[in-house]
Amino acid sequence: MSTNFQQHRAGDLHFLKRLNRSAILESVRRSPGLTRADIATQAQLTKATVGAGVQSLLQLNWLREGELQKSSGGRPGRALHLNDQHFAMLGVEVGVHGLRLVACSLSGEQIASHHEPLAPTTPEITAKRLAKRLQALMTLPELAGRRCLGIGVALPGPIAPGEPVLRLAPNLGWRDVRFLDLLRPHLPQLEGAWLVDNEAKSAAFGEIYFRTGHIPDSLVYVSAGTGIGSGLVEGHHRPLVTRGIQGLAGEIGHTVLQPGGLYCHCGNRGCAETLVSGWSIRASLSIGEDENLVEALLPRLHEDEVRRTLHRAGEALGVLLLNLHHAQNPSEIVLGGSLVQLGSPLLDPALAYFKSNQNRLLGTSQQIPLRLIDDATFIAARGAAAQVLASVIQGPNDLL
Repeated sequence: MSTNFQQHRAGDLHFLKRLNRSAILESVRRSPGLTRADIATQAQLTKATVGAGVQSLLQLNWLREGELQKSSGGRPGRALHLNDQHFAMLGVEVGVHGLRLVACSLSGEQIASHHEPLAPTTPEITAKRLAKRLQALMTLPELAGRRCLGIGVALPGPIAPGEPVLRLAPNLGWRDVRFLDLLRPHLPQLEGAWLVDNEAKSAAFGEIYFRTGHIPDSLVYVSAGTGIGSGLVEGHHRPLVTRGIQGLAGEIGHTVLQPGGLYCHCGNRGCAETLVSGWSIRASLSIGEDENLVEALLPRLHEDEVRRTLHRAGEALGVLLLNLHHAQNPSEIVLGGSLVQLGSPLLDPALAYFKSNQNRLLGTSQQIPLRLIDDATFIAARGAAAQVLASVIQGPNDLL
């Protein structure tokens, strides 16, 4: 996902104003309630520049003024906040077993959402079905009068760096798919930014981008569902997603944990997904593809076979978490995905292994925070919406 500014001539006044408004908007987004004086200090802009930029952003409905703030000297200023009533971003996750759609406000609040089970099928059929659901979502009363900034689509596989191509979705059987090209003809009226990314990377981006207050230096999101993936995001002002030269960074489900082990959907043997993934648990316990895995397992958690299977999967998940800690050493790890809903039979061995082993290398008592998201249904879709907002704020357009 590229959102870099195009080259501009030195002294391009329109570009400089656009750049200043972007800096102002980012300051308010990260720290709601700032005054004009606060922004001038933080962004290192003159008060006149901030005043003109804020006035423009108020007129364009990006910002709203709030309460008067106390001043340590001089005139009190009004708090500034994102205007959550005028714009919306659409985010979509195409999962192996369903579609998840959200519409978000500028601050990341979910205005509307829709989750629909969908059996694995072709990219063309999926795009057509998704377009119908998006059209229905956009007609909801909650979105009436809002301007759509664009759509972000999260897909279950690596995306080619620099171009919107899904290289491979092993659990769908899709290869080299230009999904946005399949979707566009069904949504000719949808303007704004169109983006596509890997679902775990989108989720990681949203988890750091929509956060306010204390923002970690880096964050890894681990997606534990039908497959296992991760995304690493670093930085505050414009979070950077680690991608790798072929887009494979974060594909932890296809790191090998058991050489010579079972065959994986990717074609290799002994991948992590053969030990811990929705599809490997289904195979071990003979649960059909047409059944909801979590709903099928929750009534059976007392069975010895189920508990053994989930304990083994949990230990493998703990190994993956430890490997991520050593390989990428993020400030925070976030674990989400449908498998988290299986609870302690899976999570206890995973968290115990990670906690007991994470400090052996350095011998420090400092624990890397590991946060669980119990319901991650819309996390990737929300992250894709966050990527749309970042693209609009940081990229060249006429909206600011």
